[in-house]
Amino acid sequence: MEKLDRLGWADGLNVVAYGVRIGVRTNRPEVLERVAALLPPGSRPAAGPVSDRIVSVLVGGPDPGRNVRRFHLLYSDALMLARTHDLEEALGRLADHLQLYVAEAAPRRVFVHAGVVGWRGRAIVLPGVSYSGKSTLVAALVAAGATYYSDEYAVLDGRGRVHPFPRALQSRAHGGTRSIDPEALGGAGTDPLPVRLVAALRYSPRARWRPRRLTAGAGVLEMLAHAVPARGRPREVLATLRRVASVAPVITGGRAEAAEAAQRLLATLDGAEGVTR
Repeated sequence: MEKLDRLGWADGLNVVAYGVRIGVRTNRPEVLERVAALLPPGSRPAAGPVSDRIVSVLVGGPDPGRNVRRFHLLYSDALMLARTHDLEEALGRLADHLQLYVAEAAPRRVFVHAGVVGWRGRAIVLPGVSYSGKSTLVAALVAAGATYYSDEYAVLDGRGRVHPFPRALQSRAHGGTRSIDPEALGGAGTDPLPVRLVAALRYSPRARWRPRRLTAGAGVLEMLAHAVPARGRPREVLATLRRVASVAPVITGGRAEAAEAAQRLLATLDGAEGVTR
């Protein structure tokens, strides 16, 4: 870390996101604006120089004096995260690392890999791994009138409420990924909501709508499989998930097209459709 500290850092910023303090420094001030756009949702300026994590972005590129091309380097504290000639790749690693670090380290919050929408003052949480179709289902729920909260993390507090994590929704189609700004979805929710339905659904083109309700214990285990800080803070995580499962049905099963599943989920939350036990 001392060697890094002695390099020629030209500019930097300090922010706090969900109680986690992050410092970012770079040797190229013009890159800082791009870095700021990649910070975790909810980041705001932090007073003072103290940080829980320092991320260093050392921009390389052509060096005419030596006729060489320097690597772009990305460090998290003293750990190298990226060494590449592609600046976009390095910045992408930066965004992914900071979001995951906040998810692991946020005090008094439990981050679960999940999509989240609000519906009539209540939240639907859709736990799932990446590429499981949760972003598509979130988009379909928003199209059906729900309010966007997140397509990446359900941020839970100790009371079992979910807070917004309004990063851009990642829409995947035809082998590519398109980012959709929350404003294009009608804006993101701002207030914490009580969780009233947890739906762990698996996409299958031939699936029929036959979800089953899990017991509270099995529901906790379903969410626990997607909880980011489960290993580091197991007691806090379990207490939070138990609180959610005590008031919100946890259902699982297959789903076909997202538009149909969205309508079914909203009807389930409103009590118009039951699930098998």
